[in-house]
This record gives sequence, C-alpha cells and structure tokens, in this order.
Amino acid sequence: MRYKGYLVDLDGTIYLGNQPIAAGKRFVEHLQEKEIPFLFVTNNTTKSPEVVQKRLADEFDIHVEKERVYTASLATIDYMKDDAKGNKVYVIGEAGLIDLILTAGFIWDEKNPDYVVVGLDSQVNYEKLTIATLAIQKGAKFIGTNSDKNLPTERGLVPGAGALISLLETATQTQPTYVGKPEVVIMEKALDRIGLSKNEVLMVGDNYETDICSGINNGIDTLLVLSGFTPKKAVDSLPIAPTYVIDCLDEWDFDQ
Repeated sequence: MRYKGYLVDLDGTIYLGNQPIAAGKRFVEHLQEKEIPFLFVTNNTTKSPEVVQKRLADEFDIHVEKERVYTASLATIDYMKDDAKGNKVYVIGEAGLIDLILTAGFIWDEKNPDYVVVGLDSQVNYEKLTIATLAIQKGAKFIGTNSDKNLPTERGLVPGAGALISLLETATQTQPTYVGKPEVVIMEKALDRIGLSKNEVLMVGDNYETDICSGINNGIDTLLVLSGFTPKKAVDSLPIAPTYVIDCLDEWDFDQ
C-alpha cells in the first residue's frame, strides 16, 4: 500500500537527543524528493515550530518549512480554544509552550486561572508546583500537554512531562486532560493540517506508548522504528502489534 502522507515523530526517530540519526535524515529527504506530504508531530513543548525548524537545519542538516512542525503546544492551544472555558491560564513549561499560549491571546493568572497547563519544564521548582496545585484545587481545568514518562536522550531516558503531571495528579487528586500523543486531539488536528484522512497516512515513531498508540487508538496505520524509546526485546510482548516494525528507517519501502 502506498501511503499518501506521513505523520512523523522527531526525538528518537529523526534524531536522538543531540545525536543525529542518519537514516532519519535520509527518510525526510526521500519524502521531499518524492513530494510526499508529511508533518512532524511531536510531544515536545519546549520549542516553538520556528525553533524546531532552525534546530533541524543547524544541528542535523534537515531543511523543512516551519509549517511541517505540529507540536503539543499548538494542539493544546487548539484544544483550549475549542473548549472555551475562559482565557486565563497558568503554565508550567518552557518558552515553546508559554510564549505560544500567550501569543494566542490567553492571559497569565497565577491565582484564579481557567486552565493550568503542564508541560516539560527543566527549571521546575516547588513554588511552580504549589501554584499549580492550588489553582487546580480551586477549579482550574488541569491540562497535560502529553503523558510521556521519559524522553530519550544521549544520556539515556530522562523524566518527561508525564512525570511532572503525575506529581500534580497525586497532589491534587485530579486527573488531567491529556492533549498530545496518543490522544485524539493532536491526531485529529494533525490530519486537518496535512489534509488527509486516517486511512491515507502512516504514523512513524520510536515510542510505542505515544507514537504507535496514537495511531492504534485513532485508526491510523503505524510504523515502529527501533531507534529510540521502545527496545526490540519489547516488541513480542506489545499488547497490540504495530502495523510495521523496522530496526532502521532505511528499511522502509515507500512503495508498499
């Protein structure tokens, strides 16, 4: 089956932390040469699409338009606009999340926000967590940008946004609404952006829990590449098998 478009993860799939994955670069270049539509769908909220675009170019020699990048930050904004609970927000996160939310018209409020949004924050501290806890207890809607427990880096698997969100879930006894992979919101919005239907695209990623389950949960075929989070030894015990599993993106046949 020839897929008309590809939804592609970044970290662990196209690169690994600060390390390039040569097959990832070749994969993107092949998509460009064949003029196959693709969209990077990433749970990384620390960087804006413009920063991701620049990083791909500067660090990995991969050159794409910023419109090719759809982050969990953008999906979170789309979700809050659809939800329309209000426009006051408190955010635990980095510039790629906070700046985009404020630019989209939301107003910072630490005491009585309508939403508490939590993403990855490498500078998180007890006071930030306290402000978020108190706001959620007062009734703010608790949004988790993504449930990633870990991030694959050159150092190994480090804590992800899901680890911080779990702490707040324990402190507030409140379950968050998750937006990023593998949830419906980010996948539906990604399909809108690429302009294709579920049966026309392939979801490509290294993390079974997020990338592959985002496809499985939403009726999209999946390609698990064993270059990042999910190890080869885990494949046989996965609850639902990916549509395809490969060791390296060089193995993928675009004409199948």
